[in-house]
Amino acid sequence: MVVLLVVLLLAVFILPNVWAKWVLKRHMRGCNDYPGTGAELAEHLLRRLGIKDVPVERTEFGDHYDPETRCVRLSPDHYDGCSLTAVTVAAHEVGHALQHHQGYAPLLARSRLVGVAQKAEKMGAILMMAAPFLFLLTRVPGGLALVIGMAVISFGTAALVHLVTLPVEFDASFNRALPLLKEYVPPYDMPGAQHVLTACAFTYVAASLASMLNLGRWLVILRR
Repeated sequence: MVVLLVVLLLAVFILPNVWAKWVLKRHMRGCNDYPGTGAELAEHLLRRLGIKDVPVERTEFGDHYDPETRCVRLSPDHYDGCSLTAVTVAAHEVGHALQHHQGYAPLLARSRLVGVAQKAEKMGAILMMAAPFLFLLTRVPGGLALVIGMAVISFGTAALVHLVTLPVEFDASFNRALPLLKEYVPPYDMPGAQHVLTACAFTYVAASLASMLNLGRWLVILRR
């Protein structure tokens, strides 16, 4: 039973990311049928959508849209690449820029929560490591439970961010990027584009599940 549980947990944490990387790599081959590189399509879409002052930059830290600096950032392969993966990932990140431009509430909520969650998660880790020592020093009845409870709250904030992130990612993929791509990607490649968009959104599923399981684990500890 324990072995089965371990295998199930490994599948939950590992398989989504493995599948996403496989899908992205599968569609990385270059093709002259696509409208330029990922960066060129992103710049074109931003202009077409009337989203001003949002540059497209090359980054070594993964494809993302930065709502603080209002910038679309693409990895070198997607910035310079002329492949289905490159243009689809570019459209996905433009989808986030469009969300921001239109005041999409879940994106704005996530942006506000991210800074809080990062600090809370660090504080939670520190509290969990320090809990036994704090309990020995204070000898206060219920002191350990109080510290663990504070840590659970901090981990819960991180879990909340992941839950808010899921609808943001799926909306950017299927409500924003997909309709745009239908005008630029050949019909025979649209199934592949949908797979890439699913991969873009699905990379956050494992993180969300891991965060919820981590929170559940500490809730069990607290109940004991």
